[in-house]
Amino acid sequence: MRKEKRSFFERITGSIRRASSTEEEPDTQEKSWGDDSAEGAQLAVDVYQTPSEIIVMAMIAGVKPDDLDVNITREMVVIKAKREEPESPEKERYVHKELYWGPFDRTIVLPDEVDADHSEAIEKHGLLIIRMPKFNKNHSKTLKIKSLG
Repeated sequence: MRKEKRSFFERITGSIRRASSTEEEPDTQEKSWGDDSAEGAQLAVDVYQTPSEIIVMAMIAGVKPDDLDVNITREMVVIKAKREEPESPEKERYVHKELYWGPFDRTIVLPDEVDADHSEAIEKHGLLIIRMPKFNKNHSKTLKIKSLG
């Protein structure tokens, strides 16, 4: 199997090029970036943890916070949005076109369980930061027993 160098777009989005059935040639049937019926790109993220929380960071420049969907469960985070292309000249006028416009998403399986109710997401200058407190599995509480009789 031949290993090909990933394109700039593949590196920043974390996506991979699909190979054809022979695994030697790239799939020429892949949908183009501008095709609205395409599944969408995968959002590039950084994920790190401290002793008390898990932090996810992603560049979401060009997306309004109201158009961003962040869904958190105890085990995973799903980020979805669509980057709308601004008014642009006709295709023939472009000399170079590299920016991605359209839907993108990312599902991240977390290394520990988090408290979704106390998580927060902030956006500053196109950087999305999601902070999720971890459940403290070592925390214990002694219960006082009430007598009903």
